[in-house]
Amino acid sequence: MAAYAQESSDKPIISLSTVSKLDHGQPGIYRTKIGKVDVIGVSDGTVGLGLTKELIQNAKPGEVERLLARHFEKSPLDASVNAFLIRYENKLVLVDAGSSELVGPTASKLPRCSERPEPPESITDVFITHIHPDHTGGLMNGNTKVFPNSTIHINKREVDYWFSKSIEATAPEPQKTFFAQVDPKIKPYIDSGQVKTFEGVTEFFPGFRSEPAYGHTAGLTVYILENGGDKVMFWGDVVNIALQVDNPDISLRFDSDAAAASATRRSLLEDAATKGYIVAPAHLPFPGLGHIRKDGQAYTWVPLDYVNDAQEKKP
Repeated sequence: MAAYAQESSDKPIISLSTVSKLDHGQPGIYRTKIGKVDVIGVSDGTVGLGLTKELIQNAKPGEVERLLARHFEKSPLDASVNAFLIRYENKLVLVDAGSSELVGPTASKLPRCSERPEPPESITDVFITHIHPDHTGGLMNGNTKVFPNSTIHINKREVDYWFSKSIEATAPEPQKTFFAQVDPKIKPYIDSGQVKTFEGVTEFFPGFRSEPAYGHTAGLTVYILENGGDKVMFWGDVVNIALQVDNPDISLRFDSDAAAASATRRSLLEDAATKGYIVAPAHLPFPGLGHIRKDGQAYTWVPLDYVNDAQEKKP
């Protein structure tokens, strides 16, 4: 297990597995449509996340083990790192940018998954849900921009928080470690004028808009795509692990404000369950597209059906 955030001599807050389960890679692309708009789930890989008592907050005694067993899972949990491509008219939009090297050797697959002839250089817009390393690490490969021709859209509240030296000075772990990763990954795009900030609810093009979802971070933003009567909400880290669907009060030490994150999570779970639209969390099993069903006082994740019905084009 590899740790990338630690408080003095205490046990690591975040433990990530560096051991691969598979000997060979596999395709990391899943296509669907929202109305007439192509949406493509893209896998940046999976990483083993240790669900330790240092990471988990607000769980009852034995609850984590019980819920893991309910899902036929165990710790470390195979957490997906999902991003989403949207083909919209003359735009090629990416929601979140993957992790690059920041979560270890089992991830960093996103640039290789982008479909030819649409390499990262052809992406016009990158919409960041929040500035955590597994969502912005993939903006840079060393000193090279992965998306040199893109406008990078980030909530102003999020930028103000993560570029604040006064907040950084008093930040606890793991946030303190995250602060150190901001400049190398985002500042090159700021320096070149490619970062465009926005505030609150903003419509970027017809049928695609942002909504605040603050709590997990100061400026966490969800993005909503609606077309032809269909709707998907790209959640980022409203939910980090499936156990938070079972019990929205469970928090992780990733949260800047655990109480606010829990309130936001419960509100969005209820809305999705009531209205039936698709949600796209960043870390539930790939491709991370599904519905929320309400079961009593709890909720259940219902993944989309796998569809592979395209007819082969005759030469």
